[in-house]
Amino acid sequence: MTAGGNKYGQPRPLSVKFMAVKIRMKRVGTKNTPVFRIVVADGRSPRDGKFIEELGTYQPLQKGDNFVLNLERAKYWVSKGAQPSDTVASFIKKAAKAAAGAAPAPAAPVVA
Repeated sequence: MTAGGNKYGQPRPLSVKFMAVKIRMKRVGTKNTPVFRIVVADGRSPRDGKFIEELGTYQPLQKGDNFVLNLERAKYWVSKGAQPSDTVASFIKKAAKAAAGAAPAPAAPVVA
């Protein structure tokens, strides 16, 4: 058997992209009260199964600001190749936009 190939010695096709780590939501709320945790998990694990790291929470029934996300850790995992779900990707985008708007503007130099 060759490294990176199958048992017949054929190389693995390069067009196949395999990503094992996902950033997705895990349901922890009760019946009729959905609450989700935003987690980093192996793509093969079940939705509510084990996870690598918890990044935040999402409460869909709450009005207004209904999610909390550790943006620094989310960016770290995305830089390592983790694939966010569509919903989590929108949370990352919103959190990045809010963080950019909340960052203080650089102060103008004082000339005496």
